[in-house]
Amino acid sequence: MGVHGDWQKPYTTMTFAAEAIIAGELLKFAEAGQLYRGDKPVMWSVVEETALAEAEVEYHDHESTTVFVRFPMGPRKDELDGAELVIWTTTPWTIPANRGVAYGAELSYGLYEVVDAPEDNWLTAKSRILLADALAEASFKAARVAGYKRVMDVDPGQIGKVHHPLHDWAGGDGGYQFMVPVLEGHFVTDEQGTGFVHMAPGHGVDDFELYRANRQAFVACGTDRLPKAVDESGTYTHEAPGFAGAQVYNRKGKEGDANKRVIAGLSEQNRLMARGRLKHSYPHSWRSKAPLIYRNTDQWFITMGDGDSNGLRARALKAISETVFFPEQGRRRLESMVEKRPDWLLSRQRAWGVPMPLFVHRTTRELLVDEAVNERIRQIFAEEGSDAWFARPAKDFLGEHDPADYEQITDILDVWFDSGSTHAFVLEARDDLKWPADLYLEGSDQHRGWFQSSLLEACGTRGRAPYDQVLTHGFVLDEQGRKMSKSLGNITAPEEVIRESGADILRLWVASSDYREDLRIGKEIMKTHTDAYRKIRNTLRYLLGNLGDQKPERPHDLPMLERAILHRMAKLDLLVRDAYRQYDFAKAFHALFNFCTLDLSAVYFDIRKDALYCDAHDSNRRQACLYVLDQLFEMTTRWLAPILPFTSEEAFMSRHGTDACIHLETLPEPNAAWVDDGAEDVFAKMLQLRRVMLGALEQARDAQLIGGALDAQLIIHDPKGQCAELTKAIGLAELSITSHVHVLSEEAGVHAFRLDDVADIAVVVARADGERCERCWVTDTKVAPHQVAPLEETAKICPRCLAAIS
Repeated sequence: MGVHGDWQKPYTTMTFAAEAIIAGELLKFAEAGQLYRGDKPVMWSVVEETALAEAEVEYHDHESTTVFVRFPMGPRKDELDGAELVIWTTTPWTIPANRGVAYGAELSYGLYEVVDAPEDNWLTAKSRILLADALAEASFKAARVAGYKRVMDVDPGQIGKVHHPLHDWAGGDGGYQFMVPVLEGHFVTDEQGTGFVHMAPGHGVDDFELYRANRQAFVACGTDRLPKAVDESGTYTHEAPGFAGAQVYNRKGKEGDANKRVIAGLSEQNRLMARGRLKHSYPHSWRSKAPLIYRNTDQWFITMGDGDSNGLRARALKAISETVFFPEQGRRRLESMVEKRPDWLLSRQRAWGVPMPLFVHRTTRELLVDEAVNERIRQIFAEEGSDAWFARPAKDFLGEHDPADYEQITDILDVWFDSGSTHAFVLEARDDLKWPADLYLEGSDQHRGWFQSSLLEACGTRGRAPYDQVLTHGFVLDEQGRKMSKSLGNITAPEEVIRESGADILRLWVASSDYREDLRIGKEIMKTHTDAYRKIRNTLRYLLGNLGDQKPERPHDLPMLERAILHRMAKLDLLVRDAYRQYDFAKAFHALFNFCTLDLSAVYFDIRKDALYCDAHDSNRRQACLYVLDQLFEMTTRWLAPILPFTSEEAFMSRHGTDACIHLETLPEPNAAWVDDGAEDVFAKMLQLRRVMLGALEQARDAQLIGGALDAQLIIHDPKGQCAELTKAIGLAELSITSHVHVLSEEAGVHAFRLDDVADIAVVVARADGERCERCWVTDTKVAPHQVAPLEETAKICPRCLAAIS
């Protein structure tokens, strides 16, 4: 593959040294007061029986049961007496844990009365309910209500509190005999539902934040303690009265009986208005692919330090602003995630991974922060590995502290903390590497994964990002833009491409693609890149074939054509350097490819072919061309080396010997002497004229006036004298690869060849006079028989060829 690595010294997260450093990084957060144990809802996998961080969650379509649930007002002394507030939810199983209702401050609400409904309906005539006005029509349609009327405006801020919907339910054994507060929630919209949102603070982040911000309202209702209604297996506990033993999801990730049992309880209390099904995006575990739940548990968190100008969130956002991103939109993507992310959930309930080496005082519940204990933990982990945390008695770590006073935490660290610590146990732990890294590169999914965990870990312990630059690339798809899969049979394996075409062609495909988007690969695409590779390789072969083992010196007088090519090399050199600095490999490759195929093969090599093969060995024109070819070879092999390392090395060794190595070479400093804007201007005009001449020759060939271009002589009609400058710079016959060119100052006839975008130039093609030179194939009246030494035979050659071989 052409990948350089220290294969004898790989890094893994499983070495004792790595585990010791990972544990040490966690203890740094503890020592800084950034680590805490919290009681809050977290994403929970029933299948894996562990909490999951944001980076471990995927979103897939999921079909949920939906219900409209009525919350009774209870006795009141106003128009709302006997009315019911209606919520809509996709998680009926969270109703037992309901501790409040949220409304939107920007929405308008009304009291509605049912006028006409089926007799077997949950909502019947005279039912009075509260809804957001924008959602009333859809809500009544879902409830099969044929007629209703709006009674009055309602200010939800004046409601205060309502009964829990399972209030007075016989099956609840008195467990729901309380009221819940009605509070303003910024997250409530009129896009779907009823305009009221049921709050289960133990099962939702928004619900929890609203609960935390309005704690006194819950205290007033006697509902400030959050129930732990669901255990680690997804089963209701006794804190969900009447539903203990029901399952939200089972160990296989399938829906259990919790929804059905809750809906049945609500139906018994006549608290339903409607029910349905909804397909929507829902969180799933990245490992088991099973749906997740929010569950209120005791977990360990790193605080983001909200409100603190030097908190982790502030430091991370500052670090993002100081980091270079490729492409630039990666900055905003990572920034938006860090701006919104909750505190970092670190603890996992697993049997494998690096343990969280923490002790908590059994009485004060305070985390033990003791540098001597922490150093002892690091040393033991480095010598024995992190399994020592479970194998050794607590006293081996605690030293002077009494083990009876402390709870030893057995939770496991989030694997993203492991990966986020790689900068510490790879870069800082090795003398041959430096911290921070020049570049972190990964797929676009890692803005929520490795890029972010590394950023937070380093900012929390060192105050800056562990990288100077971040590069994000897309994913590889098939030729039709589909994800590769065995079932579709559309997988293109790298080893298959390498076996058939070589590693350089695979690398060329990568380099020539826009990695900022998803990349496509397949047989037809690789054929295109194989053709491109052949053109590049042919350029190198042409250079090597003409140079041989010569090391030409720069002639005193360089012709205009050579000066123009050197000028273009200088400009290309700056472009390629800048593109590589910006990791824009596609820009570098396409510029190099166009230079090789358009400027060199199609123009320079074509024009100078005659001079190389037919001029005298020591002619200035030939020596100048060889000098430029030498410069082209040295620069092109260096430019191409990062993209085509094997081909560049093969070509370089062919010229400089098997001990030479292109990858030990550096790009020479840009050569300011090559810059020649005057030569570039003439070259540009020359190319315009050449287009007209080649067009005329093509037309003549089609008319069978000539066979090859050397059968022709051209008459250029140039009434404005544009060719005068060009004839001083280059022979026009050489430019067009014809035998002769004549320039006339008069206007051409209507049959002359013209191009619309080249003004005041017309070309007429005629057959050249004379005989063909047997050496250079130019047709000329001066071709004559000459004795060719050392051959004992006579050949018809032109004067130039006679001088060259004499």
